[in-house]
Amino acid sequence: MSFLGLGATPAAPSGPVNQQAMQMALAELDLITDVFNKVVSSCHAKCINQRYAEPDLNKGESVCIDRCVAKFFDVNKKVGERLQQAGAAAQAAGGVGSFGM
Repeated sequence: MSFLGLGATPAAPSGPVNQQAMQMALAELDLITDVFNKVVSSCHAKCINQRYAEPDLNKGESVCIDRCVAKFFDVNKKVGERLQQAGAAAQAAGGVGSFGM
């Protein structure tokens, strides 16, 4: 089995492509790409000196980026949990998707 089907003979589709599933997959890919770009932009601005003196990251920059990415995803997880809690509370109260507004 090859990565992403590269180098392998293409398999015949087992049926028609589900357009809704395809749209959901594309939307998820767009979200993942957006998150990646935000992480790169944010952590690059915080951790990398704009005057590139070396071709590789130095120890301080590398540690900073590791911490920045970890914090970014930790905060992202916490925000997601809070939004889920707020959504569940709003649904239980009868207001679908009001989020306390």
